[in-house]
Amino acid sequence: MTDANEWLKVESLDLEAQGVAHNSEGKVVFIDGALPGEQVQVTVQRRKNNWEQATMVALRRESAQRVAPACRHFGTCGGCKMQHFHVGAQVATKQRALEDALWHLGKVKAEQLLRPIEGPAWGYRYRARLSARFVAKKGKVLVGFHERKSSFVADMDSCDVLPPHLSAMLVPLRDLIAGMDQRDRLPQIEVAVGEGVTALVLRHLEPLSDADLERLREFGLRHDVQWWLQPKGPDTVKRLDDGGSELSYSLPEFGITMPFKPTDFTQVNHQINRVMVARAVRMLAPEPHERVIDWFCGLGNFSLPIARHAAAVLGIEGSEPLVRRAHDNAVLNGLAGTATFAARNLFELAPADLAAYGAADKWLVDPPREGAFALAKALADVHADPALAPGYVPPSRIVYVSCNPATLARDAGLLVHQAGYRCSAAGAINMFPHTAHVESMAVFDRIEPA
Repeated sequence: MTDANEWLKVESLDLEAQGVAHNSEGKVVFIDGALPGEQVQVTVQRRKNNWEQATMVALRRESAQRVAPACRHFGTCGGCKMQHFHVGAQVATKQRALEDALWHLGKVKAEQLLRPIEGPAWGYRYRARLSARFVAKKGKVLVGFHERKSSFVADMDSCDVLPPHLSAMLVPLRDLIAGMDQRDRLPQIEVAVGEGVTALVLRHLEPLSDADLERLREFGLRHDVQWWLQPKGPDTVKRLDDGGSELSYSLPEFGITMPFKPTDFTQVNHQINRVMVARAVRMLAPEPHERVIDWFCGLGNFSLPIARHAAAVLGIEGSEPLVRRAHDNAVLNGLAGTATFAARNLFELAPADLAAYGAADKWLVDPPREGAFALAKALADVHADPALAPGYVPPSRIVYVSCNPATLARDAGLLVHQAGYRCSAAGAINMFPHTAHVESMAVFDRIEPA
């Protein structure tokens, strides 16, 4: 058990941005607020047989990478965990987290480490889900992220990772909700920023009165935002009033415009997304005669740029409506003849399914946090027994974009140790500065049979 007077030396950061140390008994201690290289005293909140969870209460030998957090709500708000850590050091830590995950979980070491992709550290978050809560005891409405390790909504009047115009809107949104008839039945406001358009999606548990609808319209005119209403699940989202510009983002390097709905999955950081897509296409290196499959294609974020270079691209996604949207985006960008789309469950794939979609020269894989285990397993099964998919030729290269280093490492282990690939490159992407979220990209090349 860690003694209150014991000084612990912090050795590293974990994926939750907690300092990692060992106490005098050799037990691992996870320390909220501590940075590598520091010596700290702690208060232990939770004890298990093999580890303890603690909060720093005293500090000596401060890290050279410790900085003053820019946001006065840091420490209370749970939206950021690393504002006290220099942003350059954050990137290095995320790169190391990727390397460690690949090695310790997948026994994979990339032959080349790609330079991490970085971008603006502030005002970058173009998508966010804000909670709204009428707190009767305080007699006011709170709008913002949850408090750290709590279900309570943080009492925040600004947010430095949101675009400035959205940060300035937090207090007006409080006042708006406080004045509505249904103020205690409005739990959430989802934010989506496109190019020149800001949309707010209001989740309402009861039908809104005419007076409340008029309040939303007045707010929208005053702050130049679109209101969308969500009475139930995401599929029920509908624009309050027609007219005006639609949400979209662009990929200028490829001459592509991508319309989207405010509840669609898009990357929160448009600047980083542009660089990430450009790198993915460059690493994939599609040739004019090649066919590419984009697994987990979404709205076509990678499919359409790839289609500017390849002979054909097949984008595959789990949602039929999303596939239709991707097709519409291909038509809008003049790529309907090159990019086609199909819907299927990508978490249930077998070797025969790979053969059914036909051989592709290269793959782009961009799964959710669960990863692409079924896809990697199907490739491994074909490699072990080609008779499972007679005549099928696996892709020569796979570019895998990941939002979870643990599932990337798991899938990389399958590709490298069982499917006949080598990990030729990998690198981190700082999509979410000041958070512990690690986005990354890895490249796998097929080892040709001797």
